[in-house]
Amino acid sequence: MTLSIPDLPLLTLSDDERLLLDALRAELMADRFRLELRDCYYNGEQLVRDLGISIPPQLRGLHTVIGWPQIGVDALEQRLDIETWRYKDTPDTSDELADIWEPNELISESQLAHLDALVYGRSYVAVGSGDCGSDDCPPLVTVESPLDMTIFYDARSRATTAALRVYKLDGDDAAALYLPDSTVHVIATNTGWEVIDRDEHELGVVPVVRISNRQRTADRVGRSEITPAVMSVTDAACRTLMGMEVAREFYGAPQRYILGASESAFQDAEGNPLSAWETYLGRVLALERDEDGEVPTIGQFAAYDPSVYTRIVDLYARIMATQLGLPPHYLGYTTDNPASADAIRSTEAQLVKRAERKQALFNTPWSQVFRLALLIKTGDLPDRARRIETVWRNPATPTVASQTDAATKLVQSQILPADSDVTLEMVGLTEGQRQRVQADRRRSQGRQMLTDLGNQLAAERAARGRPAPEAQGDAADQGG
Repeated sequence: MTLSIPDLPLLTLSDDERLLLDALRAELMADRFRLELRDCYYNGEQLVRDLGISIPPQLRGLHTVIGWPQIGVDALEQRLDIETWRYKDTPDTSDELADIWEPNELISESQLAHLDALVYGRSYVAVGSGDCGSDDCPPLVTVESPLDMTIFYDARSRATTAALRVYKLDGDDAAALYLPDSTVHVIATNTGWEVIDRDEHELGVVPVVRISNRQRTADRVGRSEITPAVMSVTDAACRTLMGMEVAREFYGAPQRYILGASESAFQDAEGNPLSAWETYLGRVLALERDEDGEVPTIGQFAAYDPSVYTRIVDLYARIMATQLGLPPHYLGYTTDNPASADAIRSTEAQLVKRAERKQALFNTPWSQVFRLALLIKTGDLPDRARRIETVWRNPATPTVASQTDAATKLVQSQILPADSDVTLEMVGLTEGQRQRVQADRRRSQGRQMLTDLGNQLAAERAARGRPAPEAQGDAADQGG
């Protein structure tokens, strides 16, 4: 008699979970080459394929790098600084939200998420229960790389339906399968995936948020800022620099020709042929007359001019500046006439606008992250959680004088009150500086209220014909 032992649902994957894991893993592997290619261009590690015509075999190992993709991505990412998160109906930072982002260091971690989103086209943020062992432990929020994580997304409901993250566990392949009601951790074995942990959280949502860049209606995954056009221009510029290096090796020293010289001019004292370098540096400078008494004719070809290549590189720099929306001087292209400060700010207008659009785009996923964290922390989602906003730093580069002048004019015209937090924000003060200013104002108002109260009491005593407490004390001292 054969006994069949049923699989325990908590220890093994169900058929649907296994199919879902395999589908997510296949999608992750399918996009990996394209993501790693963008990473190579950002790090300057791409291999530039030459045509094999102008590069000699001895210089095939020469590798030139030009970091324009990294400059373009970093210039945009550096203008995406987050100051804090807060509820829209409260001007001050919420302690409830601060208890989430401060322990997880999300101010600095957000920079990694934005950088990956610009390089790869998307990044991911996973939210889970804290592992500090206490009931008041804050939720754990981690930024994940798209090289290790992918999701299934329902564009109609704007919700993640499933997610997968792969990692290494003691040298073995492991994965975490995120589902709406549970998170399953598995490890690869000879017989397939084995469940090592199952968290039945019953949240009803997948605790993973995707931060997408350059979305389209037909492509919600996102696109990288390192487009095929950027990669093509980068390769062309690298080949131009490589051609300049090769030309320098061959034509760095001016080529000369000698007519009518004897063979002994190219031999040493023992009659051995001299090397080309020894001939160029030595005997060519002093030649004897031939048998007929004629002096050999010596001439020189035109020297190598690198400006032929530098002009081409400048052309590629202008094309790249157009593709990345950068001012030309960001890529090292300058003109004889230096630009004024107003002209520089005008050339940065497109970059500033792109940064503002990114801030508006990234605000939604960060709000979703905090809603998930509040749901995990409290078990319920309060109504105010629907009004979470991200406070971004101004992506433009205005001067302090211009910001102060604009705020002063708005206050003088009574559009803004002088003690408004919006006024302090327009001046360019950070969130911490604004909080200190508000605290100083409250202390100043308290001292002023105490002074006014003392003056009022003194006036009332004087009206009743009674001396002030200080005067009574002085009279008592004099009487004693």
